[in-house]
Amino acid sequence: MDIVEFIANYKNHPVMFIGTGLSLRYLTNSYSWENLLKKIALELNPNEEYYLDIKAKYMKGQHCAYEKVATDLEKDFNDYLQKNRNGKFEHINDLFYENMKKGINISRFKLYISDLLSNAEIKDCVFAEIAELKKARKNIGSIITTNYDNMIEDIFSFNPLIGNDILLSNPYGSVYKIHGCVSSPDKIIITEDDYNKFDERYELIRAQLLSLFIHNPIIFVGYNIGDKNIKDILRTIFSYVDYNSEESKKIRDNFLLIEYEEGLDNTEVVEHDIDIEGFPTIRINKLKTDNFVVLYQAVANLVLPVSAMDIRKVQSVVREIYSGGNIKVSITEDLDNLKNSDKVLVVGSKNTIKYEFQTILEMMVNYFQIIEESNAQLLKLINKQKIQSSQYFPIFAFSEICEEINEVDALKERQSDKIENIIKNAPEICSGTHITPQEVIEDKAISQTYKIIEIICSIVNGNMEMVSVENYLRAFPNKRSTDYRKVLCAYDMKKYSN
Repeated sequence: MDIVEFIANYKNHPVMFIGTGLSLRYLTNSYSWENLLKKIALELNPNEEYYLDIKAKYMKGQHCAYEKVATDLEKDFNDYLQKNRNGKFEHINDLFYENMKKGINISRFKLYISDLLSNAEIKDCVFAEIAELKKARKNIGSIITTNYDNMIEDIFSFNPLIGNDILLSNPYGSVYKIHGCVSSPDKIIITEDDYNKFDERYELIRAQLLSLFIHNPIIFVGYNIGDKNIKDILRTIFSYVDYNSEESKKIRDNFLLIEYEEGLDNTEVVEHDIDIEGFPTIRINKLKTDNFVVLYQAVANLVLPVSAMDIRKVQSVVREIYSGGNIKVSITEDLDNLKNSDKVLVVGSKNTIKYEFQTILEMMVNYFQIIEESNAQLLKLINKQKIQSSQYFPIFAFSEICEEINEVDALKERQSDKIENIIKNAPEICSGTHITPQEVIEDKAISQTYKIIEIICSIVNGNMEMVSVENYLRAFPNKRSTDYRKVLCAYDMKKYSN
């Protein structure tokens, strides 16, 4: 079955289980588990045989117990830094002693891992592919990852959950960092002792993740078919769920493994058998490819009644109701006699409630997120609202995403006229020659009153770098102000008009 057809059959928001392979694909400074340990060993001792001797102790056939390798390396690394206070790892010792003064004892080894992986940057060649991944964000329920880096949070803007925070989580819009994170080096799981403690307290976390696996499609990305993490997950699930039950079949049908093979443009999903000791052969779905874009586009185009991010907002309200928050709940009809397709859940103020997914103003506030996600379904709601002739509204980019917006030509003309009037009535001091908004802000020759006008003039004249304008708008302190809307409309018209 083709991947597009396979994903289109989903009835719920998929959960992505992301491994090291995706970080290796997108980040300049990323490592597999073995290469991370080897990197640290070579930094400690440039003789490769030092690392190979440690590895040899824990080899069994082709398999290596890397958690035991990490245990030996941690001891050697910490001992070396303790004896060499001001050597090549002086900055790690500085961090260690700063924490100790606060009564916090974090292994120098883990501080170094955090420092090493915090410097990762996205490769220049993958921005277009990541843009497609961002479009899929609206249909992804949550992320589970064994990676330590912050790439997922940066791309998805999801809430990272580490350690016990997983137990108190809202499953929608969250990143479950089950092996820890560079932001909390003390919670990084890498040594044998870390894994033993993790297994001891993992029971409740396992139950939380099991609920996700039962109720949502699971897409594994960044792992290979023989990966220990994949087998551990399957072993966990089928320890609790009878392999021959209907529930088990539903889980297996929902599992999709994306296995990387360089240069392969395959889009066909096939069944694949996995052998796990103590269990019958487990059959899951697999796509072997180098074409990740087709996966992201299939998820982005998945048509579901509501976006994953709005479910997250509703769950936050429901959690407040559970905890005794002073929120009124009104049920207007006999829900038992309504079909699901006729039910609508609306959350908002009792004084202003009406069925509008986002107001016109909210769409402007969320302009860049809507574009990144290519959220055509949301933009259809423009037709349900009235845009006043006095309003600034950025229609050009939105009309490229959604072809079903009414009166597009009239809205474009109105937007262009309003920006042209600003230019026409600009004072002489506004030359429109600045390259960035920051230059305008720092230009003492232009009074505060005219800075926004000069930014707009520079945008329209084509002198201002559009990336700098985007960064300026993203960081704008009050995105509900008229100034923000004016600059946004100028940016939108300049970048997306023909």
